Amino acid sequence: TGGDSHTRFPMGISFPAGSGLVAFAAATGVMPLDMPESVLVRFKGKLQPGITLRDLVHAIPYYAIKAGLLTVEKKGKINAFSGRILEIEGLDELTVEQAFELSDASAERSAAGCTIKLPEKAIAEYLRSNITMLRWMIGEGYGDARTLERRAKAMEAWLANPQLLEADKDAEYAEIIEIDLADVKEPVLCAPNDPDDARLLSTVAGEKIDEVFIGSCMTNIG
Repeated sequence: TGGDSHTRFPMGISFPAGSGLVAFAAATGVMPLDMPESVLVRFKGKLQPGITLRDLVHAIPYYAIKAGLLTVEKKGKINAFSGRILEIEGLDELTVEQAFELSDASAERSAAGCTIKLPEKAIAEYLRSNITMLRWMIGEGYGDARTLERRAKAMEAWLANPQLLEADKDAEYAEIIEIDLADVKEPVLCAPNDPDDARLLSTVAGEKIDEVFIGSCMTNIG
């Protein structure tokens, strides 16, 4: 856990919390949690040429708006993601690093947390890379060798007997959103000042703007 809304960790389940609860968790090793409901976002098909991971981030609110599960208007605001777990599946080609980016952006949905279903192969590749890095750090004298070695051995133990969390076949969801990647054919962006105001690039083409900022709080791995 961490005291920032973007608290996401690539090798565990993480929930942001207030500073008091974060301190409690650090001191006791446990964190009380009322398990929220989940919203399932199911992608299908193949990513179209020119479409990036950032477009998928924005496609989620765009399709939620189309389904009546999210509104931009503040009065009578509807947000099906708020306080719930965002579960994403259907993106088996993502690396763990890309999945981390996508889950990190779930903070803009006001979600309590996020999970992304990945194949065992992707997880194993990521862990092997981590093990190599940890052993290099040990050899170079970084940090506490026993702590680093313990982490490396835990990863090796998982590789010897891999198990991944997955939803029950009869799992129930507060809402289900399905997105066909074949329909995401152009960049999806968000209008100024509101990450919920997702729009297709073609709908804002030609609009006059006065200021431009080129930058990002989210990296772009692929």
